[in-house]
Amino acid sequence: MDSLSISYAICVVSLLTISISAKEFNVLSYGASGNGITDDSLAFMKAWKDTCSEAASSASLVIPKGKQFLVHPLIFTGPCKSGTINVMLSGTILAPNGPDQWNASDLSTWLAFEGVNGLSISGFGTIDGRGKGWWDRSCRYHPGQGCFTLAPTALRFQNCNNLKMLNTNFHNSPQTHVLLLGCQNVELGFLNIQSPGTSPNTDGIHIQFGRNVSIHNSQIADGDDCISIGDKTYDIKINDIKCGPGHGVSIGSLGRDGEAVQVNNIKVKRVSFHGTTNGVRIKTWQTGRGLVQNVTFTNINFTAVENPIIIDQYYCDKLDSCKPTDTGVRINDVRYSKLIGTSQTEVAINLNCSNNVPCTGITLDNVRLVSATHQFNQLVSSCNHAFGLNRGIIEPKSCLKI
Repeated sequence: MDSLSISYAICVVSLLTISISAKEFNVLSYGASGNGITDDSLAFMKAWKDTCSEAASSASLVIPKGKQFLVHPLIFTGPCKSGTINVMLSGTILAPNGPDQWNASDLSTWLAFEGVNGLSISGFGTIDGRGKGWWDRSCRYHPGQGCFTLAPTALRFQNCNNLKMLNTNFHNSPQTHVLLLGCQNVELGFLNIQSPGTSPNTDGIHIQFGRNVSIHNSQIADGDDCISIGDKTYDIKINDIKCGPGHGVSIGSLGRDGEAVQVNNIKVKRVSFHGTTNGVRIKTWQTGRGLVQNVTFTNINFTAVENPIIIDQYYCDKLDSCKPTDTGVRINDVRYSKLIGTSQTEVAINLNCSNNVPCTGITLDNVRLVSATHQFNQLVSSCNHAFGLNRGIIEPKSCLKI
């Protein structure tokens, strides 16, 4: 038997083993109606309880294709007995339609997995947050009596290690679409995240207190950062992403409450931005301390993007409301390599670093940006306390201090 035949035989045996040992728990078998009107929350929780309690090597929660399941806020808790928990999401999960139908006191989260290790979600299904009712009463855009400063995150993972989510669609989250808190060894791929560019605070994916996270081959359109990276975050790989509309890919904001931040080893490559308000961004508050280091942005393409390359160490959410401080987050060893495209703003490279803690080790390596409009004949760079090196062709002309 040749090596290919042996590999095929091993694969078949492995699949048979998985199918024999895996046990499925279909929400329809627990009373879910799937008509998009009846509350199916109880059926989901009963099915999850049995899935998580199953002692087989693999257990699967099945959400079948062709059905719409109305589900109120739920937390799927672990640890589970099986080392591999699958969520076969092929149907559509619907959130309550706006704040008037929200029946929980906690407004922060709609769906959550907590302490579930070995979790895998896939199946080309959809998580629909039906966020318009929340956006229409957002204090950000509609201040006044009855407005909301907080709206639910569609899907939160907290302390979930060895997590994988593939081939999943997200529509119109009230606020952040996917939130990773304290998760390690994570793969998110082939996701389609869609909400309007005007929807407030609807980040595509936010990572906090995470390590070894890979995000790849996904399309993200929203009203905030396509991907944002928070504090205590290490070893993050982001590649093959289409972003827009949205606010770009951001590290930060960091240091708002004066804490010592730690962000290290962030790799972003083959990302295309279309009509976003920022491209690749690092943003910190003046009050912050700590270190952001070992960051690379490689093979990035911009189309009609405002602020394609930006470091903002004077980030403030309200104009003229942040007083000067004697602190700052140190930014070191940031490399921009092979970035091309068009800018909607005259300042295409804006490195506004801290007066107290300058940026060091910044490398611009073959950056070519031209104007997306006829308004600016020539783009410019702007630097404040930014030190580093230039390699190859830099357009617009670099302002880094050597």
